[in-house]
Amino acid sequence: MALYYAPQADDPLWHLAADWLGRDPATGAPRPQPELPDIADVTADPRTYGFHATLKPPMRLVEGAAWTDVLDAAAEVAAGIPAFDLPGLSVQNLDGFLALRETTPSPELQALADACVIGLDALRAPPGEAELARRRRNGLRPAQEAMLARWGYPYVFATWFFHMTLTRRLTPAEHAVYRPEAEAFFATALTRPRRVDDISLFVQDQTGAPFTLAERIPLRG
Repeated sequence: MALYYAPQADDPLWHLAADWLGRDPATGAPRPQPELPDIADVTADPRTYGFHATLKPPMRLVEGAAWTDVLDAAAEVAAGIPAFDLPGLSVQNLDGFLALRETTPSPELQALADACVIGLDALRAPPGEAELARRRRNGLRPAQEAMLARWGYPYVFATWFFHMTLTRRLTPAEHAVYRPEAEAFFATALTRPRRVDDISLFVQDQTGAPFTLAERIPLRG
């Protein structure tokens, strides 16, 4: 399971992103993608996770933890965080990936992510050796390694950054095709103001299965 930010179901960005990635993460149903070369391959990895920004990274539950424990912990986090305005978003190059990222820094987003990491950590099973090796395979900075050792993921707290992934890592030639296409595809939706007023629990039926939206929990702080 994981805690994500995801746009509301009536937000045009939610529907456009489902089309771009080729799957609706609320229903699991496939969606028709834009007619672009190799779009199914280019979006395969983010399609599995569903359109989102990570708050509490994907984790396995400790033995004995129940779904009600997850819901209670997430609700406790949400009870302490007030809703807030999401900064404007734009299509950006993130280390070779295309992603939607904020155009101005947001302390509120950082505080939300920090609270989610802390609030559910008692339910997190430690990562296995294979997972640790996968996290380390591209190299980690000392601060990222420290986060991985303590929190099971290298990109939390000071190393966290908001992003909503749109593609796998692209070649320069692919960037020349996909970035302008993505900018045009999402342009209208990105002009709309939006609020962060809930957090979303996403789950997997089994390892490797697509993540689906299981529950939205309103922010009540």
